[in-house]
Amino acid sequence: MAIDRADQNTEITEHNTEYGYGSLVSVGTMEHTQELNMEDNSHQEQQRTPLRRFLSGIGHIKRPSWRRAPLENNSFVEGSALLIEQADSIISEEENTSNSVRTGTPDFLKFFLSSVGPPQIVFLCMLWALALGSTIGVVPSVLTDQYAKIYHNFDSGDSCSNYAKEDKPHACLDGSSDAQTAAASASFVSNTFTFITSSLIGSISDEHGRRYLLILGNFLALLGPVSLVYIQTFPSSNPNWYYVASSAGGVVSWISLALSSLSDVMPKQWRAPTFGLLLSGFSVGFALSPVLALGFSHYGVSLLSLSLLIGGFFYSLFYLPETLSPETAEAARNQRSEYHRRSDESQMRCFLRTLARPMKELSILNRNNLFRLLSSLAFFSGMSSSADQTLLLYYVEDRLDFNDHDVAVMFGLIGLLGIFVQGFMLKPFTDLIGERLVVVVAFIMGAITNALYAYAPSKQYIFLAVCISSFGGMSFPTISAIKANNAEEFEQGRIQGALYALSSLASAIGPCLLRLGYQKTKDTSQPGAFFLIGSIFFIVATFCGWALPKDKANSTQRGTTVEREQENEEPLLSNS
Repeated sequence: MAIDRADQNTEITEHNTEYGYGSLVSVGTMEHTQELNMEDNSHQEQQRTPLRRFLSGIGHIKRPSWRRAPLENNSFVEGSALLIEQADSIISEEENTSNSVRTGTPDFLKFFLSSVGPPQIVFLCMLWALALGSTIGVVPSVLTDQYAKIYHNFDSGDSCSNYAKEDKPHACLDGSSDAQTAAASASFVSNTFTFITSSLIGSISDEHGRRYLLILGNFLALLGPVSLVYIQTFPSSNPNWYYVASSAGGVVSWISLALSSLSDVMPKQWRAPTFGLLLSGFSVGFALSPVLALGFSHYGVSLLSLSLLIGGFFYSLFYLPETLSPETAEAARNQRSEYHRRSDESQMRCFLRTLARPMKELSILNRNNLFRLLSSLAFFSGMSSSADQTLLLYYVEDRLDFNDHDVAVMFGLIGLLGIFVQGFMLKPFTDLIGERLVVVVAFIMGAITNALYAYAPSKQYIFLAVCISSFGGMSFPTISAIKANNAEEFEQGRIQGALYALSSLASAIGPCLLRLGYQKTKDTSQPGAFFLIGSIFFIVATFCGWALPKDKANSTQRGTTVEREQENEEPLLSNS
């Protein structure tokens, strides 16, 4: 519907007079002013680097809200013809950027490598994986020996790992059982810490930045390797100290903070493959770590792990950038002003309200049906995945005679296939079938993996199961991307922390449940049947994944829906 220019000018004049923020300004004058602004912006655009021009249109410019916005003088401003025309140019810029975002893998990799923050975070993940992966096969052997010596009078002078399954002393079997129980208990404590603190830490990072919390997480990660070296340096040391130190790492959820940092920088359509690259960093580390472990003694590998983590700590201290923009942090602080102490509030009341804040932060998981489904599938899949990570290595060393070479082969397979799946397969697979079906396929692979663990008669079946489990690893980055895409920019830390907190609760419960199952199956003809509990959890998660709404789970459909809604919007003013 056309609007007469004279009536339009009269309407603007009355509006300006009512709110007192300008003199008579005609539409023609506004158009001339906008032309001058566009010429000036074009000159500035030529001086900006391609990366800065690209960033200016991704995730940082949102469609204006046609509501009154408070100014410094507490007056209110409504939309005018100039703002509408400027908004149209902004929306056009967003559409052009959205089209560029949908291009192929080369553009994605080019943007990722030239960004500030994501490459450094992936590099730190690789260091973490090198450090922790090199000791994964060492920890069960060292701790089993230590428990056998301290609590079961094992003094043969040899390691329990050097005995064949049928020749193992009873003290070694008891020591292995003690180590598995301690590992499950430490997992419970660590994940309980994460459940309590993760959403709160994520929310704090939304308000004050990610960098220093990531550095704190790196420092806490040092405590486990320090205690491992200490136990081997002083053989009479209590092995429980290792699990106590490892549990402290659960206070700060480093991985959820890393995901939030990536979400600060990467566009929505590229978050799933970016999170996949994060896991690829872990996979690279796990692929290389067995090679490092084979060339050293257990004590040498422990020192190497500690050295790598110390190097990662200092790297993050000097080279890790802040990814959260000041504007996003300010928006988060304003949105969560209810947590700040009020002038009429006592210190005790403020303290009690602060204690209740972690549970308050978790309420975001109940915001809508999508978040409830994501919470359910994260919980059930988390119980199984954490149990596999905690108990599988103890089981195969105890029941299938895995030695250091077998462990190296197993983690080499995990690393190499992880690089392929996360780094090369995830993005085209997501583009082909969407995030929702990627999650479903990943959970089906997880159920098959646990069934193979349960009935594996030899090492070869474990290796096959490990290969299939790499495809199950697609679920984590995809779920992380779905929740990031459906939260506001100033809520990235909160949503990542809240869902990771729920996953941590599952990780605390899962190993304990499967450990109880093992107590029932260990003396039967199928001692690994307890892994079927994990298959059941994955099947439940599969149904939850299937129930995810397509328009919210799939980023491409979600973007199309938003564009369609914008096209159907009736313009506030049309040109004559």
